[in-house]
Amino acid sequence: MFIQMKKNRQEADLDITPFMNLMIVLVPVLLLSMVFTRITVIDIQLPASAGEHAAELSQKQIEVVIKDASILVNFPEGTLLRSIKNKADGTPDYDNVSLVLQALKRELQIKGADRKNLTLLVSEAIPYHKVISTMDAVRSYSAVVVTDVVDAELFPDIAFGDAPVSADLALFNSLSYLRSAYMFEAVKSARS
Repeated sequence: MFIQMKKNRQEADLDITPFMNLMIVLVPVLLLSMVFTRITVIDIQLPASAGEHAAELSQKQIEVVIKDASILVNFPEGTLLRSIKNKADGTPDYDNVSLVLQALKRELQIKGADRKNLTLLVSEAIPYHKVISTMDAVRSYSAVVVTDVVDAELFPDIAFGDAPVSADLALFNSLSYLRSAYMFEAVKSARS
């Protein structure tokens, strides 16, 4: 009986035709979707004073101040670099904010003080969606690399703070205080 089972057994054929068809289609598709890049290394020797200047620039903060009618870019902290007014319809001009920050990032990279952080200073009563949209504008921007559109990094590390009170508002508040103090004195002298 054992002998009969051996005689009935046949060798199985392995059909690899479907697998070969898959490879014929898959290999050209993968080759066409591959992005070819070329890496170039440039060896540069910087002078000693350039490193010291870069260290000074690295210590200075970049500030983006969100206000009702504009967005201010300060570099170094407290020094106005650019004031970007809202568009005619009242929405912030995020494209212009991104362009200013791209130029600042390039300038810092040229000077050897590349950085990834900035401080976002927000005035009171700024809507939440405006803060989030500004964060999106300062984190990255769309750039074309070879044939693809990618998000290039600007300043992904964001710290928050309160926006400084403008000089005009401080002057108005002090005038209001003086006016109310004057009226208080006038009422007080009228009662006496």
